[in-house]
Amino acid sequence: MLRIDADKTRAYCDGLSRRSFVQLGVAGMASVGLADVLRASATPTGARRANSAILIWLDGGPSHMDLYDLKPEAPAEYRGIWRPIRTNVSGIEISELFPLQAKVADKFSIVRSLYHGTGDHFAGGHRMLTAKDMGVSGGNTAGKFPSLGSIVARQLGPRDRCMPAYASVPVASSIGLSPGYFAGNMIGAQYDPFQTGGDPNNKDFKVQNLNLQTGMTVERLGDRRTLLADLDHVTRTIEARASTAAMDKFDDDAYQFVTGKRAREAFDLSSEDEKLRERYGRQSWGQSTLLARRLVEAGARFVTVHFGGWDHHWDLKAGMENYLPRVDSAVATLLEDLDQRGLLDSTLVILCGEFSRTPRMNDGGNGGAPMSMGTPGRDHWGSSMFCLLGGGGIRGGTIVGATDSKGTAPVNRAVRPEHIHATIYHCLGIDPTLQILDHQGRPTSVLDDPTPIHELL
Repeated sequence: MLRIDADKTRAYCDGLSRRSFVQLGVAGMASVGLADVLRASATPTGARRANSAILIWLDGGPSHMDLYDLKPEAPAEYRGIWRPIRTNVSGIEISELFPLQAKVADKFSIVRSLYHGTGDHFAGGHRMLTAKDMGVSGGNTAGKFPSLGSIVARQLGPRDRCMPAYASVPVASSIGLSPGYFAGNMIGAQYDPFQTGGDPNNKDFKVQNLNLQTGMTVERLGDRRTLLADLDHVTRTIEARASTAAMDKFDDDAYQFVTGKRAREAFDLSSEDEKLRERYGRQSWGQSTLLARRLVEAGARFVTVHFGGWDHHWDLKAGMENYLPRVDSAVATLLEDLDQRGLLDSTLVILCGEFSRTPRMNDGGNGGAPMSMGTPGRDHWGSSMFCLLGGGGIRGGTIVGATDSKGTAPVNRAVRPEHIHATIYHCLGIDPTLQILDHQGRPTSVLDDPTPIHELL
């Protein structure tokens, strides 16, 4: 049975899309802004195992052949530089640069047969983050459909009214577009993610947009809020509206976010144990992941973490030896940390990028002499990819699907982005057959195929 959610939202406009959670409206509350972002309503359907999710986004396209789907028996130009290692789950092997994840493989599963068929950064990003094609490409980069995080925020809202439903650490960026394909798009900019900005690893890290405008104090904000309440009272005597109570609630939530302690405490990484911070990794990626954990612990619903720079057309060796240990520390520690805090069963963790890299390595020349740009690299590839999922009701220690002997395409259990989304929705208690209204008022299915990956559930 299909369900249409016809929630009315403010029309998307470029002037709003780049504003984040606390914006110009914070100081006045009268303009469109912070309160609108909190209007994530609608109720979930079905049983919910997870109540929050963390998406670690590997922007630029990570190679499945060098991370989670190594082919040690393939010809040298395919198998690459690194060898697989065993994990604590019999039969599962991952990159030798992932020794920490190898110890916790029972806490996550890997889809090895994911594909969408495009090597275009923008098309791939849109398909992975929205599950839709809609003609997006390098020549047509505008976002056309709400992101996974925006749908979750709209359907479920925040778990705590003093926290954003949807946040991104430190940025929501897909192929240089911000918020790009992480945005609400047709359902409205109020479902864009709140972006923390900055570098969480910096000693003086402070969240952007969490402070009031220059010259505005909490006391003055309270006075202005009182004035707005008086004006609202006059308005209500003229025209009663069914949405008034809801509007009051969202305004109050916005006020609580700015003036309360909960969000400020959640963003304060200095309160974390230094040993734990070291385990996550004392660089931006590690500390961003730790901050994501703090946000879901405090009541955020969906948090994305940006790991950028994966476009390794050449010198793959240096790139992977720099990046993979950071991913290893962040992912393994996040899973262990959530588990130790009793949060792993209720927090879904996802790791993916917009596409993968060519199974066959190039000559390292990038059009010049072989090896002139360093070691060989891999180019764009959307015909075989991976997605890691753990926690939140996902069965751990499972491999879904397989690629052929050279890693070029799925040979069984082919999975598309909409199946990943359907699985996430299922875990969060959102009906994957949900429909929303497009700009012409026509019902549009959020997922073209709402079938979740049953092996993971």
